Amino acid sequence: MSEYSILSQLNSPDDLKKLPLDKLPILCSEIRQKLIEVVSVNGGHLASNLGVVELTVMLHRVFKTPYDSIVWDVGHQSYTHKILTGRFNQIDTIRKKDGLSGFPKRSESQYDDFNAGHSSTSISAAYGMSKAKQIKGDKSYTIAVIGDASFTGGMSMEAFNNAGRYSKKLIIILNDNKMSISRNVGAFAKYLTKVRVNPWYQRLKFKLERGLLKTPLIGKPLTEFFSFSKSRIKKIVFKDTFFEYFGYTYFGPINGHDLEELNNAMEAAKKVKGPVLIHTVTTKGKGYEYAEKDPKTFHGINKFNIETGESPQSKESFSSVFGEYMCTVAAKDKRICGITAAMTPGVGLDNFCKEYKDRFFDVGIAEEHAVTFAAGLAAKGMVPVFAVYSTFLQRAYDQLLHDAAMQKLHIVIAIDRAGVVGDDGETHQGVFDVSMLNSLPNTTIYSPCYFDGFRKSMNEAIYHTDSLVSVRYPRGGELYRPANYTEVSVDYDFYGNKDSDVLLVTYGRLFSNACEPHEKVREKGGDFCILKFNRIKPLAQEAVDVAKKFKIIHFYEEGMENGGIAFTFAFKLYKMNYNGKLKIHGIRDEFVPHQSVAEALCQLGMDSDSIAKKLWEDIKNNSDEE
Repeated sequence: MSEYSILSQLNSPDDLKKLPLDKLPILCSEIRQKLIEVVSVNGGHLASNLGVVELTVMLHRVFKTPYDSIVWDVGHQSYTHKILTGRFNQIDTIRKKDGLSGFPKRSESQYDDFNAGHSSTSISAAYGMSKAKQIKGDKSYTIAVIGDASFTGGMSMEAFNNAGRYSKKLIIILNDNKMSISRNVGAFAKYLTKVRVNPWYQRLKFKLERGLLKTPLIGKPLTEFFSFSKSRIKKIVFKDTFFEYFGYTYFGPINGHDLEELNNAMEAAKKVKGPVLIHTVTTKGKGYEYAEKDPKTFHGINKFNIETGESPQSKESFSSVFGEYMCTVAAKDKRICGITAAMTPGVGLDNFCKEYKDRFFDVGIAEEHAVTFAAGLAAKGMVPVFAVYSTFLQRAYDQLLHDAAMQKLHIVIAIDRAGVVGDDGETHQGVFDVSMLNSLPNTTIYSPCYFDGFRKSMNEAIYHTDSLVSVRYPRGGELYRPANYTEVSVDYDFYGNKDSDVLLVTYGRLFSNACEPHEKVREKGGDFCILKFNRIKPLAQEAVDVAKKFKIIHFYEEGMENGGIAFTFAFKLYKMNYNGKLKIHGIRDEFVPHQSVAEALCQLGMDSDSIAKKLWEDIKNNSDEE
């Protein structure tokens, strides 16, 4: 008998539909076991996936996928969906190079209707898909599955408003687990709490309707009268009817782990002509004790021990150093404010939020609002520091341009996870922030390599700039550092022999990858110098003046070539009539697929061995020409 006796026999949702009802709880148990097993080895999003097992099973059982479309918001909770749609035998490869993506991906399966990775996109996409179907005469359903945290994102609210009243065959499932990564905040979270504690209204309504229909002669007229009056009754006993006001038929709250309740709600939703919202209440981390107790840690986790729930202790990271720095400066300067978009633990602001509650703001999953909110704080004399992952900052381009840079307001953006991030893939790579910010006037960018340089950069950003300024840093901690390297300037440093013919220019953590080749090349009898920019916008002209003297220049950049710092550097050299050779090594016009950071940098030619090979070839060729 197989360890996964039921799960291993399911090759498609059609097989799931044939499964007897009494086997579904066993199936859900097997799915949870497999999820825990896989994520303990590969890392990934565990708590969110454990919370939607029953919901996913019933979606594929009640609806006819892929004819009916399921759109997952964020998509980090789609592991069960992948398992049930013919990918059980591949699930062990999830988030690994050439394996399954950790998010829905249209190129991966016909069951993945829309790519995801960032929040608050599902309702917009689902509404567009349902409208396209309507135009074409397609009678299938479109279902958007969105969490309560994502629902508060501005884009979700825009789509929810737009899709109300006139949509057909559109069902929104609000997966309410009271969590994003941190516990949810704001008025909507309080509203859902109010709804959750008043489920008696729905039960009363259904029981009353059933009872009336059984009453001879007067039962049906009374039911019709009750149906006509129910909105007025609801307004008396339950004042807020948020979803109905927008034109949605509301079912809930539904126990998101009760298979029968889910089945009944979904079947009922299929009979409604207009748009429907099903409100399910689930437990993040359901079925694994450690994840239920600590859903924040198990939201996105590295490999861990299943028996103990313990993950290898992380070394000191840029995120933790940032958090310590913020507490230190906030103690001395009451103007300092910390802002996060539902990422308090991820960006290292755990202690800050406890020690400086009146100056800490979690705005929820709303990066656009976070930037303009910060601009408002700055307009009245505060010094706001918005800590955000690089991949999520790009959602706030207009606010950075219009509300911060254009008004020359002093806000600090602490950009975490800058550069290649690895296993989460295309949607999470932090390789676009530089080219985005590089296009903005009145903007300064720092990109340090080590903790001491990071602290200096933060100090410059807070106390020595007067407009929009960002400090970007990678996930994790410091990499290789030569014993004889000392950072001198907060703007730039030269390392190595300035009299050599070859110069390597870079910034951020790639400086570490350049230092090891420097030692390897010197062992072979060659030599080159390294120019390490710490402030990458604006570039220090005096550093470019020195660079012009080198015959060959290699610029390595862990970001997009288009609009990157290398292009700015190249243009400065062009204006100075540089007649040497400039070779730019960046990310070309393409997305970086999911794989480890080391694998990605190797593929991009930015690992130590690739750099050493390139530089040694040029040094040898230059020597032969002489």
